Amino acid sequence: MNTKVITRSAVAIAVAVALSAGYVAGRRDVPPPQVITPAQAAMMPAEAAAKTGIPDFSGLVETYGPAVVNISAKHVVKQTSMRGGGSQQLPIDPSDPFYQFFKHFYGGVPGMGGEGGGGGGMQPDAPSTSLGSGFIISPDGYILTNAHVVDGANVVTVKLTDKREFKAKVVGADKQSDVAVLKIDAKELPTVKIGDPRQSKVGQWVVAIGSPYGFDNTVTSGIISAKSRSLPDENYTPFIQTDVPVNPGNSGGPLFNLQGEVIGINSMIYSQTGGFQGLSFAIPITEAIKVKDDLVKTGHVNRGRLGVAVQSMNQTLANSFGMDKPRGALVSSVDANGPAAKAGLKPGDVILAVNGEPVGDSSDLPALIAGMKPGTKADIQVWRDKSTKDVSATIGALSDSKVASNDTPQSQMQGRLGVAVRPLTPEERGNGSIDHGLLVEQSAGAAENAGIQPGDVILAVNGRAVTSADQLKQMIAHAGNSIALLIQRDDAQIFVPVDLG
Repeated sequence: MNTKVITRSAVAIAVAVALSAGYVAGRRDVPPPQVITPAQAAMMPAEAAAKTGIPDFSGLVETYGPAVVNISAKHVVKQTSMRGGGSQQLPIDPSDPFYQFFKHFYGGVPGMGGEGGGGGGMQPDAPSTSLGSGFIISPDGYILTNAHVVDGANVVTVKLTDKREFKAKVVGADKQSDVAVLKIDAKELPTVKIGDPRQSKVGQWVVAIGSPYGFDNTVTSGIISAKSRSLPDENYTPFIQTDVPVNPGNSGGPLFNLQGEVIGINSMIYSQTGGFQGLSFAIPITEAIKVKDDLVKTGHVNRGRLGVAVQSMNQTLANSFGMDKPRGALVSSVDANGPAAKAGLKPGDVILAVNGEPVGDSSDLPALIAGMKPGTKADIQVWRDKSTKDVSATIGALSDSKVASNDTPQSQMQGRLGVAVRPLTPEERGNGSIDHGLLVEQSAGAAENAGIQPGDVILAVNGRAVTSADQLKQMIAHAGNSIALLIQRDDAQIFVPVDLG
């Protein structure tokens, strides 16, 4: 035992002496220490990646990490009444990542057994705290974060990496883009550098700094997985998708490129467990800065409006409209008194470009129009009747249709399409926002395969309005192997591609 200890100690001493001798012997050849500026340090990841393929983020974190802040938002959570049996609802904040988990799987938040419980009554309001991240964009204390981080908060506290804490004022919050602007009373603060996400490419390295689960200034990295990603119920933001590990608490933190520039605000994840599963999404910083400028200047965000509902194209729809490949945004409905209607746009038009900027998919259009100031002119290129046409519209500033219930059946089955339809009654036309169409009462064959359901109203075939069952029958008889049906379903009009075989 002692021999082994001594041997190891001797080896350690010998190694130390050898290293020391090597240092002394070669000290004349050791270059003097280099002075590295913050800008050079921030560029180290890109240089390391270029040389070795593996970036070193330490310079970036050292330079810009101090500009990333922890945000604590205090809320007052309303408590539910207690009922018999001694069961009491836990005061879980809806912003807590596990709230949606329990709500989805169990229909509510978890309860806990009470002692001596009995009777009912309202529990007093309980405070709760949600944590998020943010980053400083000006030395005088303006901070960007997510709107959902501070939504409904009574008190917002910002903590810097040097442990200083400030009460923050919410300058403004925009739920549509999920961007909020905070202001703290401080000067000469560290700031981030703003980049251009349009210059970033899928596959490039990116870095997130934030406070997941309250762990301040946590650094994670990954690559850009996709750009201009549209998400359900998020109409105005072309998200940057990454595989950077992002968890609850990272919301509102910056997404950096290898040059140390912020290109996005980490906003949300797709998860079945409440934790990271490889899909995270960031708001492009260019979109966030536009929102910030409006909030600081006016307290609200001005967005453009065209007054159309659009959907994506696929090959079947492209074939139906005589296009060589799927592209653009297919107009499925037009607001009666909106800018699009006044400009002459109509269902069946495919918007290909706005002011010369191509519209690759329907997800591109809402953000493009929303970014335009109300009152400005928009030159719109559309595909109509198998050719391109130019339309000029005046953008408005950021309607309700319903399909009536079934009535007495006078249906007629359309064999090739596979639907039983009848005309709308005067009452149905009067109660809704449509003045023509055929109500689907049964669906089979090609129509059922395409997703046509009883209760849908067929409005048009390949852009031509349908007013009678005989007219629909003739249209189907003379159609090719695929058609595009414009239907009214619930509160929306959509095109449905149907393969007639």
